[in-house]
Amino acid sequence: MNLIFKRSAPFLALLGLALGGCQPDLNDDPKSSAGQADFSRYVSVGNSLTAGISDGGLYREGQLNSYPNILAQQFKQVGGGEFVQPLFSEAQLNGSGYLRLAGFTATGGPITANVTTNLGVRGAVPTRTNPLPRPQPIYTKDLNVINNLGVSGIRMSDITTAGLGNVSQTGGTATAPTTIFNEYFERITPDGSNETYLERVRRTVDTVKPTFFTSWLGNNDVLGFATAGGAGSSLTPIATFTANNNQVLDALTAGGAKGVVATIPDVTTIPFFTTVGPSFKATLAANNVPGIVTMTGAAPGGPASGNRRQIATVDIRDAAGAGRQLFTLTSAPFLGLLGRPTGAPWRSFVPRANLAGYLTAYGVDTLQAFGATAGNPIPSAFILDDTEQAQVQTAITAFNAALVSAANTRNLAIFDVNTFFRSIATNGLVANTTTNTAAYISGNIFSLDGVHPTPRGYALIANEIIKVINAKYGSSLPGVDASAYRGVLFPQ
Repeated sequence: MNLIFKRSAPFLALLGLALGGCQPDLNDDPKSSAGQADFSRYVSVGNSLTAGISDGGLYREGQLNSYPNILAQQFKQVGGGEFVQPLFSEAQLNGSGYLRLAGFTATGGPITANVTTNLGVRGAVPTRTNPLPRPQPIYTKDLNVINNLGVSGIRMSDITTAGLGNVSQTGGTATAPTTIFNEYFERITPDGSNETYLERVRRTVDTVKPTFFTSWLGNNDVLGFATAGGAGSSLTPIATFTANNNQVLDALTAGGAKGVVATIPDVTTIPFFTTVGPSFKATLAANNVPGIVTMTGAAPGGPASGNRRQIATVDIRDAAGAGRQLFTLTSAPFLGLLGRPTGAPWRSFVPRANLAGYLTAYGVDTLQAFGATAGNPIPSAFILDDTEQAQVQTAITAFNAALVSAANTRNLAIFDVNTFFRSIATNGLVANTTTNTAAYISGNIFSLDGVHPTPRGYALIANEIIKVINAKYGSSLPGVDASAYRGVLFPQ
């Protein structure tokens, strides 16, 4: 998964979630064995979840607490070897920058701030032919020997794209930079190389000769579309997804390695989509405004003008799952503008230089009340409507069927992430007597971006993968004490 959004504050009041379920302490078993697997050379393939993204960014602490690194430490108890990650140096420990919790408003809403010092990932790319200087020093160890190939933002559809890590390969403009370039792949790609991610996986297989792997690709083929309210990247065609997944798994298993294939979770169950609904319902009711939104699908009741439709409180998904429409976490700071002319207050959220482009993109009129008139509706990017949710579910079902089929064909273990995340959203999870839920901030599992896990969340994921490995390969790997890993870091 990957989430790039404007880090604005305040957000909204915290929500709770009913608790159920239990994850037993796996550290009590003193007997460990590899079973039928060989963990001596472990390689992980994936996106931001594999890299250790948290709080909307990649930084050293997140890398050290990535689920592959946690797994690698447990593998060492049964013969696992060194696990090399492209770690940020201490001088660049904040990596891409990330969100931190700075405090709370008088009503209990979280206030976030951006960490912008000691960075090590390229920021804006004005043009592909004249980019800003590459951050130095970048990852400086042997690029041929990296065990964690997690690249934030990469989609299954991207793995055969040449030049993904080469900022100078093609053109682009300051206002419309190319979407091909990936600054995280650049960190593990030689300067000037047009190598594809698939070629990088094959090179790693040739160099490291893995005996075991985990593969968790495909989240972004759904998530990018969903988090942009259907207005961002398109959903990957199933044929492309299937073919590329087969190529990755063929490369990873070429030398006889065993491994785990992870499926794609239902993204609509994560805090990014479940947090704003209740607050938005309350805002609509308090302001007594109709709630005009830009949608691809029809909302029940009310007039429509083009694809702008009136939405009532009953239409909005709440914490109990009632209602159809989902509002994104990024819409939270704008809810205070509901029903008010936005000429002045909008500029406190959108830089003046970008305001005209923003208004053009969404067709809004700052002289009319925001979200209360057809002329100035709530942008489509802030809502995942019923039609888009159906598209997301169809894609997830098809992608997961392809992943499971490919894994079964190669006799690999399967981590059903979809079932696991749904269980957390419905019942929560107890680990070593510690309560964990899918609630934003207070639930311990999800970080401030509402998409990626906290260190606690990654530890829980690692334990679930260990269960799958033990069941498939007859191993006796111990899990970790997830309660020893932190949730959201509160201000001191």
